Amino acid sequence: MRIAFIATCLKLGGAETQLVRLAVALKKRGWRVGVISMQSRGAFAEELGEAGIALATLNMRRGVPDPRALIGLSKILSQWQPEVVHSHMVHANLLARVARLFCKIPVLVCTAHSISEGGRWREIAYRLTDPLADITTNVSRAAVARYIQAGVAPRGKIVFIPNGVDTETFKPNEAAGRHMRDELSIGEGFVWLAAGRFEAAKDYPNMLRAFKEVVLKRPDAVLLLAGQGSLLEETKNIADELGLKNKVRFLGVRRDVPEIMNTADGYVMSSAWEGLPMVLLEAAACSSPIVATDVGGNSEVVLNEESGYIVPSRDTGALAGAMLRLTELPETERKRMGEAGRAHIEAHYSLERVVDRWEELYKELLQRKGEG
Repeated sequence: MRIAFIATCLKLGGAETQLVRLAVALKKRGWRVGVISMQSRGAFAEELGEAGIALATLNMRRGVPDPRALIGLSKILSQWQPEVVHSHMVHANLLARVARLFCKIPVLVCTAHSISEGGRWREIAYRLTDPLADITTNVSRAAVARYIQAGVAPRGKIVFIPNGVDTETFKPNEAAGRHMRDELSIGEGFVWLAAGRFEAAKDYPNMLRAFKEVVLKRPDAVLLLAGQGSLLEETKNIADELGLKNKVRFLGVRRDVPEIMNTADGYVMSSAWEGLPMVLLEAAACSSPIVATDVGGNSEVVLNEESGYIVPSRDTGALAGAMLRLTELPETERKRMGEAGRAHIEAHYSLERVVDRWEELYKELLQRKGEG
């Protein structure tokens, strides 16, 4: 079977990582796989090449519409002749739908990765182009419900399929955690971790204000922040203004995320909006107890009072209170929480289980079209 994935871009991000993991997994299962990026080759070119996956680009510039991209995409798809085209993120989803007017696409699956993809006009565009897609999917139950309620996609043409995490790569590893603490010269204090893009959705100012309250009662606490983004320097300035310069460590982009996950005593997410964050799945798979805001699919991953705490978004006091509550738990209780989180991930979000669901969906749609 032949499948082509289309991505808005291939930067380091949760949606992009999930697409690449799915592509590699299907390649291992015998699918002929190709990936098309609307922008540059991005951060995953080497990994895709090593997996034997073709990578094509449309060389679009961010924020600059280019009708030539439609012609380029149509040519690539006509050459590759995939039975399934699976697009990810709003721009790729809309482009793939329109491309169906110009070339043969037996089955088109469009995946949204958030409860909101950025403005009402995009939702209207989704609604108008819905007849060109065979099905839309989203990564959390909350997002699917909202898309139906807002008329973005009709009931019966949108389904929930979550992100999946490699539970063999992301797993508890105390030795790796101790080694990383030594490497980072952290010491024995309570270590919080947050990883992800420094963008408005993640609401790092809220996190830093909450962490300031934590430090007042737990001076031994340290916050590790991993990632990059347009608001990185602004976030560093906020940390300095709050007097947290020696308490917050900016780690940049890391290729050793599983080890970093095992360094932390707790994981924190302060997002103002989300889809189904890969980093929450990864942290839970590493048995980290989690404090997260109640947005997107966060409460589907973090079981409140069982594997962590869920708090309202944009509520600094609530976030700080939950973080303090977790730091004050006995180590045995935090370990029990982490084990509960790991078990939940293994049961519902392991990569192999999620890939099974994708294969079932592809084959069902192909049979429905008489292509299977």
